[in-house]
Amino acid sequence: MRIGISVVTHAGQNIWQNGLGQNVIFLAELFQRLPFVHSVVLIDVGDQGVMPAQVDLPARNLRLMRTHEATDQIDVIVEMGGALDIEWLDLMRARGKKVAFYCCGQPYVGLAEPAVFSKPAHASRPDRCDEVWYLPKDAAFAPMMRMVHRCEVHEAPFVWHPQFIQQRMQEVEALGMRYGYEARDTRDPANDMTTAGARRGLRVAIFEPNISVVKTSLIPMLVCDEAYRADPGTVEAMHVLNTLHLKDHPTMLYLANSLDLVREHKATFHGRHDIVGFMVQHADAIVSHQWQNDQNYSYLDALYGNYPLVHNSPWLREAGYYYHGFDARDGAAQLQRAAVGHANGLDDYRARSQRLFAEVDPFSQHNLDAYAGRLLHLCRDAKFAHRASH
Repeated sequence: MRIGISVVTHAGQNIWQNGLGQNVIFLAELFQRLPFVHSVVLIDVGDQGVMPAQVDLPARNLRLMRTHEATDQIDVIVEMGGALDIEWLDLMRARGKKVAFYCCGQPYVGLAEPAVFSKPAHASRPDRCDEVWYLPKDAAFAPMMRMVHRCEVHEAPFVWHPQFIQQRMQEVEALGMRYGYEARDTRDPANDMTTAGARRGLRVAIFEPNISVVKTSLIPMLVCDEAYRADPGTVEAMHVLNTLHLKDHPTMLYLANSLDLVREHKATFHGRHDIVGFMVQHADAIVSHQWQNDQNYSYLDALYGNYPLVHNSPWLREAGYYYHGFDARDGAAQLQRAAVGHANGLDDYRARSQRLFAEVDPFSQHNLDAYAGRLLHLCRDAKFAHRASH
C-alpha cells in the first residue's frame, strides 16, 4: 500500500503555527511502521515546494511532491493538511484509489463561522471521499459529517509525539535557557536575600489563538483575575497572546479594562509566539479554555514541560488542573491550587502526564493497530489491497 497525505506549504511557514503540520508528520511516521505500507509521501497543495525548516524530510524517509507527480505513486490518499483538487481526486477514485478525508479541525464551526462572520473559507465538494476520519474530540459531530459527506465516518486516535518540542528545547538550551517548570523563590528587595520557603505568584500565559469561538482568551482572563482578586499573591503577571488583532476592538477593551490585573498594570497583551520560546522567558503557568475542542497539542507541550496547566478539557481530566466548562471561579480555584502546591506535587503531576503521553504515542502498538484497521477497512474492496496481501 502506497499512501499520500496532503500538506500546505506557504511563505513564512513554521511547524509551530498550528498543530496540523505536526499531526501530518506524526501520521506519516506511524504509517511507515505498518508492515503492509510500502511508502508514504506528502502531497503539496501549497506554493513553496519545501516543508518548514523544522522538518527534515530525508531523515524521515519522506518525499514532498505535487499532485501530478503523485498520480502513479500512491494508492491511498489522506486529505488532511490541505484541500486537494477535486478533479484529481475524481480521477484517482475512478482508477480505483481510495480517499479518506481526515477532519482535524472542529467541523461544526468550520461550516458555521465562515457564514455567520463572513470569514474566508474553502469549501470542497462534500462527496469527494470514500470515508471521513475524525478525532475523538469531534465524536458529537459524527452524525453531521455522515450526512454532509454521504459516506462512512470513523473515529481515529489522537496522536502526538514530543520530537518537535524536544528539538525546540535544544534550540533554546543553546541560548542558555531551559524549558521546564522551576519553582521561583521570593527575594527580599531590601537585602536581595532569598526568603526560604516563600512563594512568588505565577506568571500566567494564555495561548488561545482568538480566531474562533472554539479557543479564545476570554475565560482564561477571567480565571486569572478571579484568582488575583481572591489572593493577589496567586498571579504575578498575566500574558495574553494572539491578541494584537483584537487590541482596539470595543468588546475586548471593555472586558480587559474591567479586570483588576489590567487596572493594576499586571497584564500584557502580545502577538503570536511559540510556547517554548515564550515560556522560557516570560511565564511559568498556562491557563486555557476550549469549547467542544478538548484535544490540543498545546496542552501536551505544556505538560511536557511540567508547567501548571489550568484547563477545561474533559479528555485531560486526570492531568493538569481541571475546571469544568465555563466556570471561571472553579478555574481560579485550580490556579490558586497550582500556585500553592505545584512544586511539592511535581512527581505526581509528571506521572499523570506520562500516562497521557503513552496513550497518544503514535508508535505505541494500540495506535498502530487502530490505524492499520482504519486503512484496511478503507481499502477492503480495492484491487491494490488484495495484491499487497499476497
